[in-house]
Amino acid sequence: MWFKQAAQGLDHKKVTQLLSDLHSNGIVLSIEELIPYQTKTSLIDLAATKNLQNKLSGNYLSRMKGRGMEFDEVRHYQMGDDIRAIDWRVTARTGKTHTKLFREEVERPVLIATDLTPSMKFGSQLLFKSVQAAHIASLVAWHVKSRGDRIGGIVFNQNIHCELKPRSRKEGVLHYLHALCEIHKSNQTFADDQISEKENSLKAINNNAFEDNCARLRQLARPGSLVYLITDGQQLSKDALRHLSEISRHCELVVCLVSDPLEHQLPKSQSKLNVAFTDGEQRLQLTLGDKNTIDDYQQKASNLFNQREQALNLTGARVVDFCAGQSIENQLKTGVNSWSR
Repeated sequence: MWFKQAAQGLDHKKVTQLLSDLHSNGIVLSIEELIPYQTKTSLIDLAATKNLQNKLSGNYLSRMKGRGMEFDEVRHYQMGDDIRAIDWRVTARTGKTHTKLFREEVERPVLIATDLTPSMKFGSQLLFKSVQAAHIASLVAWHVKSRGDRIGGIVFNQNIHCELKPRSRKEGVLHYLHALCEIHKSNQTFADDQISEKENSLKAINNNAFEDNCARLRQLARPGSLVYLITDGQQLSKDALRHLSEISRHCELVVCLVSDPLEHQLPKSQSKLNVAFTDGEQRLQLTLGDKNTIDDYQQKASNLFNQREQALNLTGARVVDFCAGQSIENQLKTGVNSWSR
């Protein structure tokens, strides 16, 4: 594969072994490489990091303390406390009246919006950014299932998007994973019999795909939801950021930014080498192996990514960085991204 040969710091054998471990070829997405993440849900934690703004029923542990199903702590009895909550064992042991406090159990839907637009179809080392995005979505979806919450969301590319209503259990996860695979392999509208119209809404969209899907996600996200947006952030606009700010006002928003190593620094070269590249519109040249070119490229890339993250932070979102050049398992275990709080 061309991207193996372009790998920086990864030899052919190592890349081949990593891809084998991931059950992937790095370019084409398959359901087989998404299923194994159901055994890796302990890598992340979806505990609430901000107070929910609506009260729902279910089994999600909120940060609001009150009378509920999950024991939280014991403290001294205070006037007005419910006598039914007195912890008689602690009271007998200490000689002072103690009462139990509980965390209220709240269920909230988890929405995942996965960006599979053209800028995501790129990779220089291990995986396409779009494939890595699907792996992240799969890990989150399986973790949601393990918590007993409902999973739904949007999968979109530049032509269409697929909306999936929040569903519980394994069925909801598989529904989302199959949508990832179908959207990833096609830039055309699905046939009507591929995905049930009863469960999904499939719509043609214009060139402002990312912005339009942020607007739609804003409509779908009910107050108190946990919302994941997985993207490379290359299509952020003022309107898109405005929609994300509105989502963050009533929901917990996490933006997973996926990038490729080549977007941060140029490949190493022992000698100076002129290379031409294009984005489809403009054609430019760079000199590999030239220190000034390397430093200038890295500085501009760093400024661009910092601006992108700052803009997202201003929306109230929590930003998590992922690299398409490493497995997400390795990144989470070694702490090379900003997932951990």
